Parts: sequence; C-alpha cells; structure tokens
Amino acid sequence: MAKLKRKFYEHELERLQVELVKLQEWVKHEKLKVVVIFEGRDAAGKGGVIKRITEKLNPRVCRVAALPAPTEKEKTQWYFQRYVAHLPAGGEMVLFDRSWYNRAGVEKVMGFCTDEEYEEFLRACPEFERMLQRSGIILLKYWFSVSDEEQEKRFLERIKTPIKRWKFSPMDLESRHRWVDYSKAKDKMFAYTDTKHCPWWVVPSDDKRRARLNCISHLLSQIDYRNVEYPPVTLPALNQEGYVRAPVDEQTFVPFMY
Repeated sequence: MAKLKRKFYEHELERLQVELVKLQEWVKHEKLKVVVIFEGRDAAGKGGVIKRITEKLNPRVCRVAALPAPTEKEKTQWYFQRYVAHLPAGGEMVLFDRSWYNRAGVEKVMGFCTDEEYEEFLRACPEFERMLQRSGIILLKYWFSVSDEEQEKRFLERIKTPIKRWKFSPMDLESRHRWVDYSKAKDKMFAYTDTKHCPWWVVPSDDKRRARLNCISHLLSQIDYRNVEYPPVTLPALNQEGYVRAPVDEQTFVPFMY
C-alpha cells in the first residue's frame, strides 16, 4: 500500500484536529471522563499520534500521563494504585503513553515482576477495567503494531539524528534482543485482556501518516459528541485613561538575534 501524500495527510490531519477540539469542548460541557491507552512496541508511533491529538487541545482538559519507573514506595502499593491517581475527573481526557499494561509487557519480559504478580495482573486487569467503565469512564485501548524491519529503520534514524537521539535508550536495545519474548507476551496479554467490553484496537503503524489519521478518526467515532455553541462575544474598546506606560528603555529585552 502506497504511503499517503504529505498534502493529503496535512489536510486530513487539520480536519480531524478541528473535530478533536469539538470533542474536547463536548467532554468539558458534559463532564465526561475519557481514558485512552496507547501501547505497542518501542518506536511503533505512539508518541507521534499522541502529539497530533494534543497539539491543538487545551492541556487543562486533555493531558498526557507518561509515568516513570515506579519508586520503591510505589512497588509496595497495589499495582494499579499509581495509575488510579492519574484518572480523569469530569470534563477531562487522559491519554496514557504506556499504562498499567507495562506489567504484561516490559515487566514480564525483563523480569521486573514475579510470575505470581504477572499472573495476578492478567486475572485482575479485565475486572479493573470493568470497574472503571462502571464508574462512568470511557475507556479506549490502542495497540500500535510495527514490523521488525520498520522498527529497525526507526531505531537507526533515532541513533543518527541529533534531535531524536534522546529517544533511544538501552531498553530499546533489549526490545530488539527479545523480539520473540515481547511477541509472546503481547499474544498472552491479548488473550486475557482483549475483551468484548474493552477490546484492543490494533493500529498498523509502518505508515506513520496513515496510522495517525486512522487512530484519530477511530477515536472520534467512539464518542458521541456534538458541537457546543459558543455565546456571541463582543470585544470591549480599551480604556487607557489615567495610564502612563513605563519608559521602554528601563526594561531588559532579549537580544535581537534574528
């Protein structure tokens, strides 16, 4: 399948971002609680689609949760506890850039959890998600699927490009070494958590542009939103009576480099 042309992609992205703003305003107006999970292999394109979703939105309404490795204290808590703290209140959308599914992926493959903790997660996760949905949360889960050839290409690009070098980590190397282990872990995770009440939506992501448009379009289709009408606004004329501006030469300006 041919990759999308840039002109078409940018036109469609702009159109979808307008719809995302409408969705945002509807979420705020109706006090909806929306959680969207983005998972997939390293360099699968999760960060790119999250960036395009949030680009035009109000960060007070739509925020990203990208949690670091758990602290020693958090390791002693109920596993889902630190994620619960980031769930939305009414009128908010939260995009999880990786989520509680770390336990079914990197923690399992890298040995960061015990077999008992892993098996308990697989049993508990569907019930945890049912609980979230019963509380009124709209929960969507996206899995970004990238081929090993495309992942290798993106890793090499990260290594060679100065502005992308920070994206490459030792964990990325491990993910290449353990490709089969990650595949097996993903298959088992799907067997337990790809449920009718909360399915995984798979996004083929070798073509970044197509993946972004398809994901955003699907996200919009999953929430019954409507256009929120704004009241008419008339800007008042400025009244500067009695105000004298301080001398400009008493202020410190940045140098004019451009």
